Amino acid sequence: MKIHSKDIKLAADFNLERAARMTPGFTGADLANVMNEAALLAARRNAEDVTMVDFEAAIERVVAGLEKKSRIMNEQERTTVAYHESGHALVAELVPHGDPVAKVSIVPRGRGALGYTMQMPTEDRYLLTKEELEDRIAVMLGGRAAEQVVFNVISTGASDDIKRATDLARRMVTEFGMSEKLGTVRYASQQYQFLEGSENSAAASQQTLKVIDEEVQHIIDTQYQRAQQLLRDHKSGLERLTRRLLETETVDGSVVKQALAE
Repeated sequence: MKIHSKDIKLAADFNLERAARMTPGFTGADLANVMNEAALLAARRNAEDVTMVDFEAAIERVVAGLEKKSRIMNEQERTTVAYHESGHALVAELVPHGDPVAKVSIVPRGRGALGYTMQMPTEDRYLLTKEELEDRIAVMLGGRAAEQVVFNVISTGASDDIKRATDLARRMVTEFGMSEKLGTVRYASQQYQFLEGSENSAAASQQTLKVIDEEVQHIIDTQYQRAQQLLRDHKSGLERLTRRLLETETVDGSVVKQALAE
């Protein structure tokens, strides 16, 4: 972070450690992009120094795109998005290894996002356990779970969440050796490689491919059911957080904690 901010004048109270925690998994190019965007935001308000507010707004622009307040949702869609994002946020707070929630918003963004939930890790992590990965999948599926719990109807809003959850579950099975049925064996991560094999992975038979799919499905189903149960157990918190989002459109992590505490 220091490298990518060396040519940018930061405000005296700019917290580099907090900024680093807000950008887990960002490449050097990503960080440079965020810092440049933050500098542009500061310049637009005729400020010489980049503040944390500029930095947070820049992250949102880079990750989710520009605000699209002209994209008007009808009331039912807006309510569904509020429950969806509340589901992500509450599951993140409730699972044992969830990263703290920094912000939740139902303001539409330019990259197709109708809302988003931003988490902020407390530290850099280089190793993750099976349980931690399962928690991440539960959080990814928390939005769809909230729709199911509240409306007993599902929408297309969780398509990207499902993709990311499925990709992570497949990596658990094929790369990380986290399947009891398949054991400590690595299979190619690309579907087309399964049939041909590669020098760094085991070739898989049709039967093994079937087991891989079943194990991925089992992980997804288990965490989806878990997310639903957590939200059923904290339904009042889900309702409180959703109401706040519908009122203010954006809340920080303290509001999420408060919704669960009341």
